[in-house]
Amino acid sequence: MELYLDSANLREIEEGFKLGFLTGLTTTPTFMQREGITDIDGTIVKLSKMVPVLQIEALGNTAEDVVKEAERQLALGLDPKTTVFKIPVSLEGLRACRMLRNKGLLVNVHLVYTLQQAYMAMQAGATYVCPLVGRLQDQGHDAVALVEQCVKAVERYKYDTKIMFSSVRNVEHVRNALSAGAHTITVPLKILKSLTENNFTTVGTEQFLSDTRLMTVRVKEALNGVNPTVNASSSLKDAIVQMTNYGFGCVTVVDDAGALVGIFTDGDLRRLLQSEGEHILDKTIGSLAFKTPISIDVNALLNDAAGIFNKMKVDTILATENGRPVGMLDIQDLKAY
Repeated sequence: MELYLDSANLREIEEGFKLGFLTGLTTTPTFMQREGITDIDGTIVKLSKMVPVLQIEALGNTAEDVVKEAERQLALGLDPKTTVFKIPVSLEGLRACRMLRNKGLLVNVHLVYTLQQAYMAMQAGATYVCPLVGRLQDQGHDAVALVEQCVKAVERYKYDTKIMFSSVRNVEHVRNALSAGAHTITVPLKILKSLTENNFTTVGTEQFLSDTRLMTVRVKEALNGVNPTVNASSSLKDAIVQMTNYGFGCVTVVDDAGALVGIFTDGDLRRLLQSEGEHILDKTIGSLAFKTPISIDVNALLNDAAGIFNKMKVDTILATENGRPVGMLDIQDLKAY
């Protein structure tokens, strides 16, 4: 099924066609008016250079007027092989369709609301016949059934016509178009961008990225750069200030030579306050007893760190290089962003 973008917004059009697989662009005078476009011819020429196939309106009161307008637009420099002229269905419009097709030009007969209109367009040789599904549903009609009927008519009577599913309002319409066997569909960018979205896909992708990160990234590459450090001669107040300034739940305690003494956490602080009271804030942090900190070498893989986090039930691990502290690895650092 061919996939067209339905828009006159240049930013949207540039974004959509970066995908590289859209068939072309459909646009209307109404779209252009909404975008504040006044130079219609200039815009058409610009669009023709941006997209593989451009479908534009050719309007007129008579078939001769429509043909004259199409020829005028071609004279702007449009490629007849990649330009489709959109004509509202009517007897004069269908006569113009036949005249343009006899000249080898491409035609989309649109604003189709009944199977009879579609049949007449097919008989006139329309390249595309375009039922407006959303608008028809607004009137309470079974628009999808109409598309199915049009597709069956093309197949049964061997018309060289493609049924274009248009006036798309939601992603369900795209599914409807596929189920109905439509040959082509034209979709607004907002709907187009949502067609690949699915929560299970998102969750699975994030899991793959996270697991790949664990197996390929080393601790030193994942360190977040936050590494509050205090000297063993500093007071607990200094340690609290460092933790607050960095927004971190722990500080690394080192001696005058920079060697590791221990790790002081906000949990240690709460326990000391509960057991000994506020006077402990004036103590030097080096006077406290420290357990051997949980650590990991910076050259280890994150997968090794994940094992430690899981086993020890902690949120941070000291990262060391040649036995010296160089940073803190937070459990959030394991995640891919």
